Amino acid sequence: MWSRVSALVSSRRSWIVALIVTIAAIGLVGGVGANDAAESSPSSVPTDAESARASAVLEQFPDADVASTILVATRADGGALTPQDLAAVDEARGRMLTVDRGLDADSPAAPVIPSPDGQAAIAPVQLSTAETGLGLSDTVTELRDAARDGAPADLVLQVTGGPAFGADIANSFSGANFVLLGVTALVVAVLLIVTYRSPVLWLIPLAVIGFGDRVASSVGTAVAELTGLSFDGSTSGITSVLVFGAGTNYALLLISRYREELRREADHRVALRLAVRRAGPAILASNATVVLALLTLLLGTLPSTRSLGGLAAAGLVVAAIFVLFVLPPLLALFGRKLFWPFVPRVGDPEPTDKGVFFRIASGVSRRPGRTAVVSIVALAVCALGLIGTSVGLSQTQQFRVEAEAVTGIDTLAEHFPAGRSDPTVVIARTDAAPAVQDALDAAPGVVSATESAASTTGLTEWSVVLDGEPASDAAFDAVRAVRGELSAVPNADAVVGGSDAEALDTADAAQRDRLVIIPVILAVVLAVLFLLLRSVAAPLILVATTVLSTVAALGVGSWASQTVFGFPALGDNVPLFAFLFLVALGVDYTIFLVTRAREETPQHGTRTGIVRAVASTGAVITSAGIVLAAVFAVLGVLPLILLTQLGIIVGIGILLDTFVVRTVVIPALFTLVGPRIWWPTALDPESEEPSTPEDPRTPTHEGAHR
Repeated sequence: MWSRVSALVSSRRSWIVALIVTIAAIGLVGGVGANDAAESSPSSVPTDAESARASAVLEQFPDADVASTILVATRADGGALTPQDLAAVDEARGRMLTVDRGLDADSPAAPVIPSPDGQAAIAPVQLSTAETGLGLSDTVTELRDAARDGAPADLVLQVTGGPAFGADIANSFSGANFVLLGVTALVVAVLLIVTYRSPVLWLIPLAVIGFGDRVASSVGTAVAELTGLSFDGSTSGITSVLVFGAGTNYALLLISRYREELRREADHRVALRLAVRRAGPAILASNATVVLALLTLLLGTLPSTRSLGGLAAAGLVVAAIFVLFVLPPLLALFGRKLFWPFVPRVGDPEPTDKGVFFRIASGVSRRPGRTAVVSIVALAVCALGLIGTSVGLSQTQQFRVEAEAVTGIDTLAEHFPAGRSDPTVVIARTDAAPAVQDALDAAPGVVSATESAASTTGLTEWSVVLDGEPASDAAFDAVRAVRGELSAVPNADAVVGGSDAEALDTADAAQRDRLVIIPVILAVVLAVLFLLLRSVAAPLILVATTVLSTVAALGVGSWASQTVFGFPALGDNVPLFAFLFLVALGVDYTIFLVTRAREETPQHGTRTGIVRAVASTGAVITSAGIVLAAVFAVLGVLPLILLTQLGIIVGIGILLDTFVVRTVVIPALFTLVGPRIWWPTALDPESEEPSTPEDPRTPTHEGAHR
């Protein structure tokens, strides 16, 4: 199969293949379009969670699609509000009521509520929640502008509450993915120029991968429409990073093997055909591993987790198609001159016989036991950073940049119960209302509970103010307490919803997803390695070292996130996503290295084969690792702490995997285990000497064209 594929994409008419793929891709982009994540606002709660059931029941109530923003007023000097200030707040609220908020008829306006200390006041203003994304952001912006228009200079007015948080998230992602794409492309371009030291070669893979990313965005939109999966700014951003990072890795591997073959073949098309035939299986196996690992996210309960799995998997399939079917024809079209000024010539020195990675691998093979112990202990020490790490960010801790919804809640919490900005919702049968009210009054952490509406179906809604910052541990404890008290009320059929209940259900679902998906990821990776290597010991050792490297990266990254950057905790999805990316992408490099070792072993033996594999792939794996780490670091341009943490941890993990695991640990373990690493396959020649490896410095080119 690979002989036919390599011939197809390297022949003189291979440009027709690239043209067909490109035309089909343009048609797809034109027909489907690219996603606009800022317009999307998918639910973050599992459909079977209690808070989701509460949202569904709320549809039976009048004004079910109405929510309140909160106008918070304080004096700039921190003093008590005067009667004139309170009048100005009432006027500001009146101006907000004139804004088109999507309501058919306004309910009577609630009065301005001064704080017990007299230093703040709040006023709720309702708006329709029918609009989401940038539409909601525009409405909230109009409300803020109206509140401040004509307000006294010494009066600080902030608009917060649930809709304001949604608006600030949508607004923060407006244009952010364009910035992410631009910075990512710039980083990849710089690193490709440094890698190839050519003023032209870098343009080809960057153009192919950049176009592939745009196609992947359209494929993601089509997948979302067909499957019902949804995406937001973070999903779209992570998918772009994966497409650019993995696509660049595949291109680096292919071009590196192409350059190696050009040192042996005078005809550049023959060299390209050999490169595709030998690098193609590793690229396909690497891509399949990451895609299958991403698809395990479909086992999750969180909509955001499931969406990332489906959309990112589709994006990486597109990346592999472009690297295997568009990149080679372009390389064939331009030939050797693409590498100018360092054009490879027949007879140039082989990378398997010299260079820094040859010296490192030779040193490791001479002292494998000591090297393995020191490296593994160092990784274990890094993993200790996980001790004391907390998982879960409150609502006000989500943003890395300043957001008025956050500062408004902080101000409100200084003078009122923090939960007043976004009350919890309780719904129960009306005939059990007295018992429900008693249970709410008795629940710890509840400041007040008042009936707010009744439906025509025999249900009553309560608005419950909690004494805890939204999505904080105190708020979660209060929600659990309310649910516990209500569960004891007979025939109430009570459900608890609202933002705090949704955040709690999301955190619980994230924990469940970690426990379920992480073992499946490991099983998938092991299965792929078993099939690829047809060995028992090698896959187990490779996965074990990758997991150790991943845990070490989580330890160092968690410590850096909380100690160096000052983030209070890891985001709910950070451990799962970081584990997935580090294991799957780490196995990428494992496949690049070990498939080359498997190719070298029949001729040179296991010990010398792994030295030659490290020497020949060390440069490309290092380049690919630096590119991928840098691309993930670019996630820091997006405004959410979760994405910044993911970039930090994955970037650190990829560098550990590149410079420690792939370069030191795996060669040491392969040398220690010896020919048994390939069991039950008889891959190693029986003549290999156990004590002293064949001197890899002696050039050996036999079997180069096997």
